[in-house]
Amino acid sequence: MSFSSKLAPAAILLAGAIGLGGCATKSYVREQIAPVSQRVDTLETRLQETDGTAKSALAEAQAASGQLQNNGQRLDQLTGRVDGMDQRLQAQERKPAKRPRN
Repeated sequence: MSFSSKLAPAAILLAGAIGLGGCATKSYVREQIAPVSQRVDTLETRLQETDGTAKSALAEAQAASGQLQNNGQRLDQLTGRVDGMDQRLQAQERKPAKRPRN
């Protein structure tokens, strides 16, 4: 028996051991993935909550911006009215006062 014929069965056994050692069962993979999957699910839930909070904050900010614009327009209208009243008051102050008739 030659050296290569003795080596062939050992090589086959070694290749089989390496090949089988790399195979994982489905249950083993599920066991290893389960904690990671749970963490991903938890993070996904948190992300959805954060997204909802951000959308709510954006809606409130947009509403506040609209109210601010409305208030600015009202203030501009009131400023015009106050300016008009101020001008009339100054014009009346410049007129000579009427003297009472005796």
